[in-house]
Amino acid sequence: MALVDTQYGPVLGTDALAFKGIPYAAPPVGPDRFRAPRPPEPWSAPLNATAYGPTAPQTGAVGPLAEFVPRAIIPGDDYLNLNVWSPDLGGNAPVMVFIHGGSFTSGSGALSVYDGSRFARDGVVLVTINYRLGADGFLWFGDGTPNLGLLDQIAALTWVRDNIAGFGGDPGNVTIFGESAGAMSVCTLLAMPAAAGLFHRAIAESGAAHNTIGAATARLVGERLAAILGTAPTREAIAGVPVERLLAAQDQLGQQVMERPRAKVWGDVARTLLPFSPVVDGELLPAPPIDRIRAGAAADIDLLIGTNSEEARLFLIPTGAAAKISTPLLYAATRMRFGLSMNGVRRYRANRPDATPGEVLAAIMTDSYYRIPAIRLAEAHSRTHIYEFGWRSPACNGTLGACHVIELPFVFDNLDDPSIAPMLGARPPQHLADLVHKSWVDFAKTGDPGWPPYTRPERLSRYFASASGTTTNDRPDERTRWPHR
Repeated sequence: MALVDTQYGPVLGTDALAFKGIPYAAPPVGPDRFRAPRPPEPWSAPLNATAYGPTAPQTGAVGPLAEFVPRAIIPGDDYLNLNVWSPDLGGNAPVMVFIHGGSFTSGSGALSVYDGSRFARDGVVLVTINYRLGADGFLWFGDGTPNLGLLDQIAALTWVRDNIAGFGGDPGNVTIFGESAGAMSVCTLLAMPAAAGLFHRAIAESGAAHNTIGAATARLVGERLAAILGTAPTREAIAGVPVERLLAAQDQLGQQVMERPRAKVWGDVARTLLPFSPVVDGELLPAPPIDRIRAGAAADIDLLIGTNSEEARLFLIPTGAAAKISTPLLYAATRMRFGLSMNGVRRYRANRPDATPGEVLAAIMTDSYYRIPAIRLAEAHSRTHIYEFGWRSPACNGTLGACHVIELPFVFDNLDDPSIAPMLGARPPQHLADLVHKSWVDFAKTGDPGWPPYTRPERLSRYFASASGTTTNDRPDERTRWPHR
């Protein structure tokens, strides 16, 4: 067993130098619910940190995506906790802090695919965190403290700054990285004054700086949630609702958004499809992250950002939605939902002559939600490297492709994790995991992942697949069809 002293008390981890379930803030329940995180109560006896701690309240995975997107749900109030893997308690290694995804309503740092052992093997202290989700993390009516989920992330990063040296990490060399909603969190933290100085590099996988909502939309979401629950539209009233009922109402609200994503009905959520997400409140988050970054916020932070080639297939293929898309529906839905011109739709169609209308729609969705926002962020931030992950999953008879989340087991070098086997198939390429994982490690250590930064007019990026390499092929005939926002 390994013992480390933290500012709140000693923690006892495994001989492999893994420490799990360490509280970084007090349980967000009772009077602390809907308040900014506060430090945990100190302890004197060694805390058993050999197993994952509780996870944020959320519903279990259901439906056709459950096979491909595993969840870990561990009950308990003390879920503002983190996990640490270390190569050497006496070292001074670079630190990487991973922020999980899950649409800001699900996920945790306790998934087995996020096990940090391989990062520790390669000389990195790896940290995974939990934070408040859904209404507990992002509900805001305009009073009280907004963006509690983001403040939890900042509290975790503050813990890392103050304690990670005891685990053999260098608090002066911290890289934050995240996937999906975690990547959106990363890009939002780049724009938050309260996060300044807590990290030095950032990696955003399948998420960028365009996924916030305004204060008016936040109030609208809160009012719709209160209407479903039959309560007054206040945090106090919603705090009195049993957790299971609140989670069910959140799911119902999310389903309503997906069924009718109209701006007149949902405001900014019609664009993001994320009813619980970071709010531009004017103080903690003074302006939309992309605007803040364009104005020079985080100019001293090295950034690595990228997407998977066929992100949206995860949402359209297993659900059967892609098979229901006809050519007339493709054109109508694309113009109405994504603002792409008729000529733009025709270009995507012509570039994929053998694709079904549903597969063309998946390509347009991928670019709208993921690839184009990543490019816009790279254009706004001069110290940015771009990648694209193109290895295609064999699942769903090969049609799942290079979908959302597929890069994660390669990043963590955990291809042998059974939970991700349905997506990876029998023989995922270990040489590709070696390459991707090394690129992330090198970036954390030096700021250089192994290829040049993204600049215009060159627009160099890295393409990861069975055959990888540096490319300038960012599909300009499609990229230029999108408005610059």
